[in-house]
Amino acid sequence: MRTDTVSVRCGGRRLVRVAILIAACIALVVLVAGEASAAATTEDITAGGTIFQKKCVSCHTIGEGALLGPDLGDVHRRRERTWLVRWLMDSGAMVESDPEARKLVADRGQTRMKSLRLNDLEAQQVLAYIETQSGKSEGAAVQMVVERTDAAVPPTPSAVAAKQLVAYVAGESARPPGAPEPAQASPALAGEAFEEAKELYFDRCAGCHGLLRKGATGPNIEPKRSAELGVKAIQNILTNGTPGGMPAFGVEKILTPDDVRVMASYLQLPAPDPPAVSFEEIRESWKLLVPVARRPKAPVTKHQWDNYFGIILRDAGKVAIVDGDTKEMAAVIDTGFAVHILRSSSTGRYFYAVGRDGRVSMIDLWTEKPTLVAQVKGCVDARSIDASKYKGYEDKLLIEGCYWPPQYVVFDGQTLEPKKVVDITTPAYDTGEELKEVRVASIVPSHHGPQWVISLKESGHVALVDYSKPGFPVTKKIAAERFLHDGGWDRTKQYFMVAANMRDQMAVIDVKNGTLVTKFKTGVRPHPGRGANWEDPEFGWVNGTTHLGEGKLVIYGADPVKKPQYAWKVVREVPLGEPGGLFIKTHPKSPWVWLDSPLSNDPKGTRQICVYSKKAAKIDRCFVASDRGRAVHFEYDKAGNEVWVSVWDKDGELIVYDDKTLKEKTRIKGDWLVTPTGKFNVFNTAGDVY
Repeated sequence: MRTDTVSVRCGGRRLVRVAILIAACIALVVLVAGEASAAATTEDITAGGTIFQKKCVSCHTIGEGALLGPDLGDVHRRRERTWLVRWLMDSGAMVESDPEARKLVADRGQTRMKSLRLNDLEAQQVLAYIETQSGKSEGAAVQMVVERTDAAVPPTPSAVAAKQLVAYVAGESARPPGAPEPAQASPALAGEAFEEAKELYFDRCAGCHGLLRKGATGPNIEPKRSAELGVKAIQNILTNGTPGGMPAFGVEKILTPDDVRVMASYLQLPAPDPPAVSFEEIRESWKLLVPVARRPKAPVTKHQWDNYFGIILRDAGKVAIVDGDTKEMAAVIDTGFAVHILRSSSTGRYFYAVGRDGRVSMIDLWTEKPTLVAQVKGCVDARSIDASKYKGYEDKLLIEGCYWPPQYVVFDGQTLEPKKVVDITTPAYDTGEELKEVRVASIVPSHHGPQWVISLKESGHVALVDYSKPGFPVTKKIAAERFLHDGGWDRTKQYFMVAANMRDQMAVIDVKNGTLVTKFKTGVRPHPGRGANWEDPEFGWVNGTTHLGEGKLVIYGADPVKKPQYAWKVVREVPLGEPGGLFIKTHPKSPWVWLDSPLSNDPKGTRQICVYSKKAAKIDRCFVASDRGRAVHFEYDKAGNEVWVSVWDKDGELIVYDDKTLKEKTRIKGDWLVTPTGKFNVFNTAGDVY
């Protein structure tokens, strides 16, 4: 426990007496007005402040004006306390049942507040904190003692105003409390500064908001919307994150205060037009480093290569290959900026890495030491790649889906020689709007025919690409839902389940018959990764997803043959402690389902792992995996006995757990483990085991 004391220093005793008298009078007014908060203990108010900082500060101030949400100063005087408690406990339910709540949402352009799901005590604590801070925004005692835990609650805008009052009365500040700060000139974003801001946006923001800023996984932040928010609100969001999955870039020191200011200014400017990438440019980028004739005809490595793990070292621009048996690092390969995923060829011999710079790297695992054999750059930005896996096409072809330009590229699966570029610009399925930005999100290879299944994010279509036909054309576009993101197969590999996360839905595609089966709501921004298949004791085969926007595991039926009454319907909702979930993972042999929350805006929450029991149908335990970084992404070894988890940090680690006992077996460390994120076991990735 730390105690912070704010005291007045000035040159004369008379001035101090005046300050004390004014502050005491204001404090008396606050005590009379704040009848409810007077009954709250210091511990209650401190606890309420902690909750407010974690869940509310990104969207609200107390007495400092509106941000994304309204100013909460004196909200206890504008609405009944019982109404406010109900709102804090479950705003979503109130919007469905309460006329005042519906009007509030309508007045704010149908923008809904995320349900905080506080209990009664927590809601009372938050209100006590708001009441106390509302009083302080009118004035404060000359000496304030603020009790804080080790994870200190930063001063709210209202607390800052209180300090300003003391400083102003004492003559230490020429600016009266409540007066706006002097205008600060926006950084001159031209030349090198503009280019740096553009790169910063590409690195940290484009994945969720799009290069053109129209939104998808994240909201629209075009200049019109950014101007509505204002520079101050944007800075606040970039610094503190949001409860719905936006990282606290400033608090976690991912962005510096200068970065935050520059980015808030950059978002006021129109998005620059990103460049096109022609077939000729792609072919010019192609590098065949080791021709096929010079590669071994059979494995020559001493390692069990099909139990290799490919480890993404995001910020280092590299991929590490680690022996799953010995836990030894076999190689570190330069692959390019921010690799997003690895996929295996059908036989497992090759790893294909795709990075956010659009570069594809091909790694041969049969050599004595894993070797980079080819590279090519098919996109400005990319997230997805996969190989041909249908019988007769094993290891022959590869597809890269671009985030920009709106296209996919097909390569030779042995050499990465470019074969074809196909434009996928498609109008929105629901409105017919012509779209400039249509990103290829997830890709899966069909096991029922020579097809790739690709998700067209902005248009809301799932497209089928036939790689047996000349030109590798799209043969069908299935209208599903807009803002498609990640997804994977059911256990039969007939049904592709994909998240439309900004529409809060999962869509189910029958790939064998080329039809949309259904779509259904799960929660705020589902993010299943490739998902997880397991057998539920009551509902048969199921699949599930975590959510970026709320702490919830949703389980839905996935057995239309034996349990048709439950198929593609939500059958269980399991509360989790944190939002910001990215991945869910299991194995056919495992009794568990593993869940992460690396995009929580609570630093402790980013390091949390939860484990769900298939047999008991409930969370068995949640625990913090590390004292730093983020716990992210799970992968099993070939045998299904171990689970590997990344500690996403500059000083990263790989934690290996015994999947049966849930006990930690070892930690893989080394100076080469720089920001490890995704991990991909050769056997599981080649066989689509999840």
